Amino acid sequence: MTNICSIGLGIPEFSIDQQAIKETVQKIFSYSDKQINRLLPVFDNAAVNRRQFVVDESWFFDEHSFKEKNDLYQSAAERYSLDAIDDCLKNQDFLKEAIPYEAIDMILFVSSTGIATPSMDVHLLNARPFRQDVSRMPLWGLGCAGGATGLARAHDWLTAYPDKTVLIVCCELCSLTFQKGDSKKSNMVGTALFGDGVSAALVIGDKSRYVSYRKKYSPKIITSSSYLKRDSESVMGWEINNSGFEVVFKKSIPALVDSFWREHATKFFQTTGLREESIHSFISHPGGRKVMEAMEEVLQCSKDKLKYSYQILADHGNMSSATVLYVLREWMKETIEPGQKSILSALGPGFSSELLLLEWME
Repeated sequence: MTNICSIGLGIPEFSIDQQAIKETVQKIFSYSDKQINRLLPVFDNAAVNRRQFVVDESWFFDEHSFKEKNDLYQSAAERYSLDAIDDCLKNQDFLKEAIPYEAIDMILFVSSTGIATPSMDVHLLNARPFRQDVSRMPLWGLGCAGGATGLARAHDWLTAYPDKTVLIVCCELCSLTFQKGDSKKSNMVGTALFGDGVSAALVIGDKSRYVSYRKKYSPKIITSSSYLKRDSESVMGWEINNSGFEVVFKKSIPALVDSFWREHATKFFQTTGLREESIHSFISHPGGRKVMEAMEEVLQCSKDKLKYSYQILADHGNMSSATVLYVLREWMKETIEPGQKSILSALGPGFSSELLLLEWME
């Protein structure tokens, strides 16, 4: 089994509340009164109070080339990824003592909001004293599902190499994909929902000597499951144009939770032999308020089992792949009795679903 030993965060410096963002949008877009009255309620109904960005409010008023945005992505991604890594490896909430950089055997870098070749993990390796023989696994294009998928792939690797350690870094700078000239509703929804965030998770195999560095009551990954809906590429993702990444976000997503995700969750419960009432908590990526409410309906569970998903959505917005690790971090701060089980979940482009069964260990 795979031990999730620590979570670290890299939180961008500019924090803006939802009302201020709503007022900014009214100034940026040239909508008629009828259009404004139809579109702006999405800000009030998003269940988001504030978000963090790597750029200040004034940045959104100007046009920016794809190159300018991507150059900024690379510099900010390095800065905040290093913050998250340092916080993860030295976090006294989760670790008895700091994990040395030289202990890391693989870096798994997850992102969908900018591009870099060499991949961003190379920049991170050069900025800290990691070993030169570290394995690298950059994952791009998984969107909101990337954090859960990263954990699942790390679990696969550590199952084969249980004496190793993996550092997962999820870096999403959604603000830098903003397109001032895109007046479609999907862009308005994205503008009301998405924020910037970076998170890092330290996962360690059972036979690694570093597993003893963790404090009590951390979760282990027992199993994972991936599921893909055929011919659903248009549901969620990016349309790449000359200005960069144009958001694709269909209104059918909550309905797909009730159909496609229900099918995956039902199969997962059958495979694991578990029932909803035996699950202590659902560590769900909060895709949005309507998505969360659709999940509640499928699971027939109380809001309390999803409390940190709602909290992170309110405090940070949807930070794509990084968000689920923010949620997991809050659960890891609690003292959860050994033997309790949780399900970690995320939905992403494809249209895809990732589910992981966690068990809390002493």
